[in-house]
Amino acid sequence: MAINPCVECLKKQQKIDQLTEENQRLKEKLRYRARKEKEGFFGSSTPSSKLPVKANAPQNIEKKKPGARIGHEGRGRKTFDDHAADRVVELPAPTTCPSCGSELEEKEIEDRMVQESRPLKAEKILYRIPKMLCPRCRRTIRPHPPGVLPKSLYGNQMIATAASMHYLHGVPMGRVCAQIGIEPGSLIEIFHRLSRLLEGVPARLVDPYRKAPVKHADETGWRTAGKNGYAWLFATETISIFRFRQTRSAAVCRDLFGAGRLPGVLVVDRYAAYNKTPCHLQYCYAHLLRDLQDLGKEFEDDPEVKRFVGVLAPLLSAAMGLRTLPISDKKFLRRAREIKGQIKAAVQCPAQHLGIRAYQDIFRENEKRLYHWARDRTIPADNNLAERDLRPTVIARKVSFGSQSEKGAKTRETLMTVLHSLKKQSPDPVGHLKSALDSIADDPCVDPFTILFKD
Repeated sequence: MAINPCVECLKKQQKIDQLTEENQRLKEKLRYRARKEKEGFFGSSTPSSKLPVKANAPQNIEKKKPGARIGHEGRGRKTFDDHAADRVVELPAPTTCPSCGSELEEKEIEDRMVQESRPLKAEKILYRIPKMLCPRCRRTIRPHPPGVLPKSLYGNQMIATAASMHYLHGVPMGRVCAQIGIEPGSLIEIFHRLSRLLEGVPARLVDPYRKAPVKHADETGWRTAGKNGYAWLFATETISIFRFRQTRSAAVCRDLFGAGRLPGVLVVDRYAAYNKTPCHLQYCYAHLLRDLQDLGKEFEDDPEVKRFVGVLAPLLSAAMGLRTLPISDKKFLRRAREIKGQIKAAVQCPAQHLGIRAYQDIFRENEKRLYHWARDRTIPADNNLAERDLRPTVIARKVSFGSQSEKGAKTRETLMTVLHSLKKQSPDPVGHLKSALDSIADDPCVDPFTILFKD
């Protein structure tokens, strides 16, 4: 091929190449800015509350037919009769017709079932306690008010209800005070005393958590005394352990997991603090899928990236949903091996694009932390359990802006651990906590852990 010796032509071609490269670079900047304006500062990880612009819901979307799916048990309101009703109210029968004034004749009695609630207010109870004197030993004997802790101005039912409203359901403290009818200072002191009573319970939950075959962990931001910190969650299907600390370092994990080798698998995102945990790790596929989709959005015009995302994204989604399918364990293992092999083939396939190579390196360098879900159906390929359990804390952070003191953070840590663990193990956590407080009121030396978590 002949070479063009013209110097001017060479300069023109160099200018064209320079302008083409600059044009491509400016297009990428514009695309990046457009994504930030649409998705927010954190891209696809931006919380919905921080999205700059939220799209309107489509108007012509086909609405789902109301009711449960065919074959599923309905969850509608159940009927009841006069034996199951808390009270039966008989309305007075009208005697004359409101239209013509004629005298009415009795036709039949119609039942109408209504569920009503009473206003949630603190009930003021005055106990008259008789003091009795023993003529032999000269001791004064008096009965203890039922359902009241020693030297407490508030009953156990109110304490359990207020604690569950604030620490379990995320009701702001001001709303709790307004509904129950007590002052904020009194409510804070109630929570601090309850925390002191139960302060030994969270440490007793650590050992069952360590021995669990499947464990989850996650963390989110939480301010304490005006300083940035973090709320850590260590959870299983039956346990939720919260830690509110000023640091996000691996020291929090070391303190909870200990140094000895542990059984089971810990499901986490790819945060490096969990890498030294003394048990097997399973990385969350939901985070990996999000990163893969971000790669596709960033290089949406690149055919190689589009092809790679189109192959791998359905495989990651299939891996996360496989364990919930109504198939036998044998079919699950066979299908899991197939999906695992297809994922490995996709990430081992040679690629030219640097973004694809960087993403493939995640799978190549962490292979021992990515495929535990394929050998055991009880191990999920996502960390959704921890994400869901941590969501009330995220909402509380938005409402309360964190804890006002170290003491408040410690109280929140204890009560959230107890109440959220009770919620997983008992259909009535409030009633369970109230019964435990009644037992403590009868015998202050009783172990709260054995009462709250008998099994």
